[in-house]
Amino acid sequence: MLSNMACSLIEHKRINTTVAKAKALRVYVEPIITKSKEDTTHNRRIVFSSLQSKDAVTELFREIAPKVMSRPGGYTRIIKTGFRQGDGAETAMIELVDFNEIYGTEAKSKSNRRRRRGGSKTTAPKAEVEATETEVVAETVEEPKAEVETPGVEETPAVEETPAVEEAAPEAEPKEEAPEAETAEEPKAEAESAEDSTEDKEDSSDSEEKKKD
Repeated sequence: MLSNMACSLIEHKRINTTVAKAKALRVYVEPIITKSKEDTTHNRRIVFSSLQSKDAVTELFREIAPKVMSRPGGYTRIIKTGFRQGDGAETAMIELVDFNEIYGTEAKSKSNRRRRRGGSKTTAPKAEVEATETEVVAETVEEPKAEVETPGVEETPAVEETPAVEEAAPEAEPKEEAPEAETAEEPKAEAESAEDSTEDKEDSSDSEEKKKD
């Protein structure tokens, strides 16, 4: 069954079958297509032993092999087509990738259009970005120069402020209040000594009166 399906696929380039049979056919036919890349008698005999059809072998080595020469693998594509009426089996179409002209032409035309549009749009913004970058760099280079010049002008007032520090020091010196404290303590001591003398006198007078009595 697989050999007959492989012959039909090689001759017609695509066939409709169930998904299970398509997956089994892909595993069966891709090694045969790989053998056809080298056109030797040995490879032809191996392929003929699998296909059992001279027409399929000649078609494979003459038309299919040159197109798949640059492809390292993945020669077939499976596309699901829905469910079959009656038994509800899931159907699919298996085809050779290099013989499908519909997908290849659409992909190439879309890719070319995108590249042209993208190239025309991206060239103009690049020039604008470069111009803005140069302006920003020029501004950043000019700003540090102005900042370096300003500190030199402000250095002179720093020297004039030094007398203020010297004037502040003498103002702090008159805080010596120790003599005043000593002068305030001297009258207190004199008053205490006077009180002690008066007490002594009174004691002496009392003692004399007692003696007289």
